[in-house]
Amino acid sequence: MTQTGPLLRVADRGDVDAVRAVVTAAYEPWIPVIGKRPVPMEADYDQLIEAGRVTVLLPQGGGPIAAIIVLVLEPEGLLIENVAVDPAFQGRGFGGILLAHAEDVAKSAGRGSVRLYTHPLMASNIALYEHLGYVITTGDTHEEQPVHLTKSL
Repeated sequence: MTQTGPLLRVADRGDVDAVRAVVTAAYEPWIPVIGKRPVPMEADYDQLIEAGRVTVLLPQGGGPIAAIIVLVLEPEGLLIENVAVDPAFQGRGFGGILLAHAEDVAKSAGRGSVRLYTHPLMASNIALYEHLGYVITTGDTHEEQPVHLTKSL
C-alpha cells in the first residue's frame, strides 16, 4: 500500500537521534532571539520515547523524520510539551497536522482541552497558535515567564 500523506507514528528507541536532530534544528534559530537554549533542547528524549510520549511525522513517500510532538495526558486535558518541525520541512502544514493529532488524542481520551506553553519572545509561534484557536491563559511579557495557551475542544 502506498503512503498517501504524512505518516504519524509513536517514536521508538531507534528514533532518538533523529528526534534530537529535529528538535535541535527547529530550536537553534531561537537561541539568539531568547538568549539561551530553549527548554525542549534539554529534554531527555530517551525517557520521553520510552514513556511513549513522542509521536513522529514522516513525510509522504518516507524519508527522515520531519517533525515531532511530545504529549502528556493530564487529568483535565492534554499538554503539548513540545512540537517541533525541522526547518527543511517547514511550510508544509506539518505543525498543523501534529496539533490536530494532539486534539484527536485529547478527544479520544475524553479530555476537553489541549494546552501548551512557549517562550514569550517566540512571537511567531504564539501568533500561529492563536490563529489555530488557542487562547492565552497565563503569561506576560516578562522574558522568563512562559506564555500558556489553551484550546477548548
